[in-house]
Amino acid sequence: MAGGDAQRGQSLLAQYQCGSCHQIAGVASARGQAGPPLDSFGRRSYIAGNLPNTPETLERWLVDPPAMRPGTAMPAMGVSAQDARDIAAYLYALP
Repeated sequence: MAGGDAQRGQSLLAQYQCGSCHQIAGVASARGQAGPPLDSFGRRSYIAGNLPNTPETLERWLVDPPAMRPGTAMPAMGVSAQDARDIAAYLYALP
């Protein structure tokens, strides 16, 4: 993931409390059940069921999910563009 820091992304997933809804490997507090588990994220074809899983789409999704899919349960959490890039780098690095 160009321009992304996966290690920082791992910390940001805890900071933004993504684990309240998702299970995320390597993030101890991430045991949520409301959203899908994010293991093997990079091997998925789609984000949120119908958005192509590309780095650019994932960054935009992390910044403002409702703008990309009105009615989604995933809220906008105030994620900056750089934070989104770092989080994406971590998610794409998951086995």
